[in-house]
Amino acid sequence: MKLSIGHRLFLAVWLTVLAIGALGIELVRWQLLDNFSGQQIDADTSFLDRLGRSLEAKYRLHDDWSFLPQGSSQRKVWLREEYERTRGSGASFDPASGASSVAYRIGLMDSQGQYLAGVLASPAMVAFASIDRFARPLVVDGRPIGALVVARPQNPGDALAVAFLIDQQAHLALVAAAALLLSALVAVLFAVYFRRPVVRLVTGARRLEDGLFNTRIELRRSDELGELALAFNRMAARLEDAERIRRQWIADTSHELRTPLAVLQAQLESLQDGVRPMTAENLALMERQIRSLSELVDDLYELARGDLGQGRYDKAPHDIWRLIGEVFADFTARFRAAGLHASLGDAPERCVVNSDPSRMRQVIANLFENSVRYTDAGGQVSVAGGVVGNELHIVIEDSAPGVPEAAVARLGERFFRVDDSRSREFGGAGLGLALCRQIVAAHDGRLVFRASPLGGLGVTIALPLDDR
Repeated sequence: MKLSIGHRLFLAVWLTVLAIGALGIELVRWQLLDNFSGQQIDADTSFLDRLGRSLEAKYRLHDDWSFLPQGSSQRKVWLREEYERTRGSGASFDPASGASSVAYRIGLMDSQGQYLAGVLASPAMVAFASIDRFARPLVVDGRPIGALVVARPQNPGDALAVAFLIDQQAHLALVAAAALLLSALVAVLFAVYFRRPVVRLVTGARRLEDGLFNTRIELRRSDELGELALAFNRMAARLEDAERIRRQWIADTSHELRTPLAVLQAQLESLQDGVRPMTAENLALMERQIRSLSELVDDLYELARGDLGQGRYDKAPHDIWRLIGEVFADFTARFRAAGLHASLGDAPERCVVNSDPSRMRQVIANLFENSVRYTDAGGQVSVAGGVVGNELHIVIEDSAPGVPEAAVARLGERFFRVDDSRSREFGGAGLGLALCRQIVAAHDGRLVFRASPLGGLGVTIALPLDDR
């Protein structure tokens, strides 16, 4: 049978409370019987015959039990007094005086086994106190009319304790019932207290399973379940962001692919219709669109491989500043043609980084290419390096135009382009900086964008140095 967590908690708590209660009762029983042991004991039941004959005579006189008192409390005391009277004591029971405890352990039943007078040990008390019951039959004219029943402890020294327990068994039963109800109530409250947040978490998980990533759980708790709810909300937020990025990724990819494909289709249709002649210039135009489309697909492929952790990197200790110098030399003519003054600073004292040189060339070249494309003629580009802690910081800065402050934080997002001057008209699909950021992250580094003091964009590449 499948039990819910609420039922499991209820049973666990309730059984634990019952076990503790049973242990406490057993301890009380042991202490009680131990303290009563050694007292003056009167387990003599020889007076039962005398009491029995007296009751048989009264029954014969009345021909029934109508001579018994009406109230149950009076009947309880009446049989006790009858026993003491037949013993010849005439005094009530006082444990300190050494009087008999039998009077407090004796009960009267009719021929059907129904209670009439005195006290009868309940089955629960018989089991709890480990007692036996001795019955003295009552017979009138050969016909059974009932019996006198005496509770006998297995250890004669426990007679007084058993007498006390039997006398208080009704109160003990009420206490036991109240304890059971209270423990059940505590178990229910405890189970509900823990089950309710679990149900919310399960419901939230099912909503996430259905694609409802805006699901959040309002659970103000300071325990582990509260921490679990916070973790759930953080996970849901990340899933929501991932879904938003995925949809944006699909939309942007479709948009970027549609543009060169539309141009190619229009050019092919114009060639087929004879609108444009089959010239080298028109073919070159189509070839440029195909090359742009191929570069876009390659960039998408590299980003996807990086997301899956399948990007291939052949890392080894390399002098990064020397590599930067080589890429800078390759771009010298490009800088001059764009009317930019470019400068390369001195090499830092430590430049060795565990890196893939081809990948790092790709990053540096991409950043230089952005400066060439987006910096106004007559501007400048500076490259500097330094060691901060155990990191090599490579700083590339260019002059105006700058990047709006709101857009700086989004640089490196896929397909993101700054409107205004850094726009589609200069080419690119907005994947270059995303690739740079992914490559630098694969080298355990950081790519940080900020406004440059020169008036343009400043980029810092922070890479951990190799000290081997």
